[in-house]
Amino acid sequence: MSSRALSSRSFTHVILAAGLIAELAGCDRQSSPPTQPQGGAASAPAAEPLSGTLDRSHKGARLPDLSFHTADGQVLRLPSLVGKPLLINFWATWCGPCLAELPTLHRLAARPGLTVVAISEDLGAPDKVSAFWAQHGFAGWPAWLDPDNAATSHYMLQTMPTTVYYDARGHELWRFTGGRNWASPESAALLAEGRPG
Repeated sequence: MSSRALSSRSFTHVILAAGLIAELAGCDRQSSPPTQPQGGAASAPAAEPLSGTLDRSHKGARLPDLSFHTADGQVLRLPSLVGKPLLINFWATWCGPCLAELPTLHRLAARPGLTVVAISEDLGAPDKVSAFWAQHGFAGWPAWLDPDNAATSHYMLQTMPTTVYYDARGHELWRFTGGRNWASPESAALLAEGRPG
């Protein structure tokens, strides 16, 4: 085999590896497929931790006055959640890393002293989101919808999942872009930043 052919093959392997890493880190909103992956990805345990980016550049920003709703008409205004640390996760049914981390977020939501809100960025698909929620046993944890893209505009969301963490006074501490195991010790250390000093 010529060195040129070998070089071309090596380049192809590098490109494929880079694509796999990008898929693990998060899903680009602009290139997202319109359908949900098959095979029950949400029930699989999240890797420890998946690649992603921790961003503290918005630290201190106030919790925005945005509202979301469920398919059955419940309404949530974010300012109503001030009073204890708040973790907001933006996800979509078409995003593999989102589905992998949701079970760890669901378990985290059951712990006292922290509010965990999951907001779907699936546009025009409330029934799909509700069906997904029921299929994966997330009963009792509301599946919030963002039909007007208010969160996308405010947070300038480009990648799913994106998770934003606020302290009890409603000030942003950090945001994490990409999939993560929220049950890991590293995640616990990040979440401890929201506890009063």
